[in-house]
Amino acid sequence: MNARQLEVFRAVMRNRSLTAAAETLNVSQPAVSKLLRHFETQIGYALFERFGGRLVPTAEAQLLYRDADRIFREIEVLKGLSDRIRDKQVGLLRVGASAPPTFALLPYATERFRQRNPGLRVVLQTLPADAIDEQILLGDIDLGVTMRWSAEAQLRHESLGKATIVALMRPDSPLAELKVVTPADLVGHPLISYSAQTPVGRLLEQAFREADVQPQVQIEVSLSIAAFSLVQHGLGIALVDGLVPWRNFGDLAVRPFQPEVAIEIVLSRSALRPQTRYGREYSRDLRAAVAALSSRT
Repeated sequence: MNARQLEVFRAVMRNRSLTAAAETLNVSQPAVSKLLRHFETQIGYALFERFGGRLVPTAEAQLLYRDADRIFREIEVLKGLSDRIRDKQVGLLRVGASAPPTFALLPYATERFRQRNPGLRVVLQTLPADAIDEQILLGDIDLGVTMRWSAEAQLRHESLGKATIVALMRPDSPLAELKVVTPADLVGHPLISYSAQTPVGRLLEQAFREADVQPQVQIEVSLSIAAFSLVQHGLGIALVDGLVPWRNFGDLAVRPFQPEVAIEIVLSRSALRPQTRYGREYSRDLRAAVAALSSRT
């Protein structure tokens, strides 16, 4: 017994005629008759008898038809779902990102993605980088966007570009009059920045060391966005990544930091599972978001 035999049997049951069944299936009447005879031979009992030139189903055929019809109704539902997936009317994309990409890249990338895929559900989560790695490995998210390379061997990584460190200050700070801020300019100013134990913290420490200046980091933050309120309250000058659209957050002065300290923007996904087509699409949208951001800066 196979699906084609059941399809022919169901068509004959519904039409009570070999000719009508053949027309429904868009095949010849002899082909339907041959398939039906072969089916009866395989199962070992007759499915139809002829009375007055009409096909009349046997009691066994009536029993078989109940489940055959149910199976094909379920197949039709499944085919409908398959067509909706093909036409991008249903689906799911899950993205995890650290805070800077969440604010700077995900709105642009998601807008582009949704324009092409309005029927898809998109789940965006803002998570620490380590949690993003774990969620990808567990299969709970499809893509991760962070500001660091992971040593996890079961992840694949791609650089989307770089973000540079900027200095944030209140508009009334004397440093707001400068076009760029250097380590020497920051002497005597309390700093808000990353721990020296972090990769970006080490890069900043090196920049200060090469300038023969001792950094005075008095407030450490793990997330760049945490510096916003601290700067607003006059607690210091913040050296944080420039990926976050700081000018959208309120009355802050933003100046480039020199020498340039750059942080990679890294896209991650599982190396153990094939990437979904939606993941590939969204990856392209993220690259476009980085390119758009670079053109504005």
